[in-house]
Amino acid sequence: MEPQAARGVLVEKVPLESYVPPAKPSLVGLSRAELAERLGGIGVPEGQRKMRVQQLWHWMYVRGVQTFAEMTSVSKAVRADLEQHFTVARPEVVAEQISEDGTRKWLLRLPSGLAGERAHEVECVYIPETDRGTLCVSSQVGCTLNCSFCHTGTQRLVRNLTPGEIVGQVMVARDRLNDWVDRETPNGNRLVTNIVMMGMGEPLYNFDAVRDALAIVSDNEGIGISRRRITLSTSGVVPNIVRAGEEIGVMLAISLHAVRDELRDELVPLNRKYPIAELLEACRNYPGLSNSRRITFEYVMLKGVNDSLDDAKRLVKLLKGIPAKINLIPFNPWPGSAYECSDWTQIEAFSEYVFNAGYSSPVRTPRGRDILAACGQLKSETEKLSARERQALRAMAMTD
Repeated sequence: MEPQAARGVLVEKVPLESYVPPAKPSLVGLSRAELAERLGGIGVPEGQRKMRVQQLWHWMYVRGVQTFAEMTSVSKAVRADLEQHFTVARPEVVAEQISEDGTRKWLLRLPSGLAGERAHEVECVYIPETDRGTLCVSSQVGCTLNCSFCHTGTQRLVRNLTPGEIVGQVMVARDRLNDWVDRETPNGNRLVTNIVMMGMGEPLYNFDAVRDALAIVSDNEGIGISRRRITLSTSGVVPNIVRAGEEIGVMLAISLHAVRDELRDELVPLNRKYPIAELLEACRNYPGLSNSRRITFEYVMLKGVNDSLDDAKRLVKLLKGIPAKINLIPFNPWPGSAYECSDWTQIEAFSEYVFNAGYSSPVRTPRGRDILAACGQLKSETEKLSARERQALRAMAMTD
């Protein structure tokens, strides 16, 4: 069990492990400069490296190939050298669940570099809609935070994901959906059009890897998803918010969920370190902020906790002067949670007040609840298994 924070003191989780690369590491997630360095390490002449990097980039991120043998524009000798030292592997799909509403959740196993060690797992969710297809991507194994309403937050923090493991989730989705360059559909549209960094983990506590991964995802010569279609969600790591605008440049979402520090201290314990006033000041200074590049404030609706009209009034007052949209999220229940979802009439009244004050306030339609793929429900199968084991042990102890 993670230690509980005393009142007014934040106890942050520390990663239990560091990434250990497998014997044959994947080239997925490396920058062009890093690819050139790897090519130099296997003897590719300096004068050829730029060309070879472009070839690799195209085959990995435009064509989505899974073996070097498929890279037919690369010489056989270079392909043989690449095959000897590297792979183009992405995370392994352990399980796929498809919701009755079409949402897909993949349990992904990450390659382990330690012989005999159980590989770690994360979850990734694809949400199809009429005008877009959104992929919810994880940034950590487990989670740094202890948000009381979030299933993912009950996990230990095992380790940060690498850029390759983050990019690899996008590639897995395109693999499973047949969404690469030569996919044949009536209208030719991509299925994965939007990325949200809203899966397992706090992206701004894995800043460098998230930055490097999203640079690849948004690269116009590769995967090519526009930065305006990528949203990074944070619980409020204030020192990295402005830095994210400067170095990553994607759309920003803030997991707010409360309008008073004493309540947010409970719901989002990170608030004890970075209270609401500091968080909103960082939002006001977010680079590129405008009416066309608004910040999304996420607000989970908890019955009798944060859903009163007084809360709605305080919310409007807090956000005054910030180009913003408020996403109201009906609470998605999970086993053992102490919270209930607000009544629908109360959600509508809250939304109406915020809307009449001049803010867009859509109520997010819950997706994938039946497969625990909705917001706040993600939790790796590894962790679920250990939870069952702990429950069994507790039951045995009670009968002794």
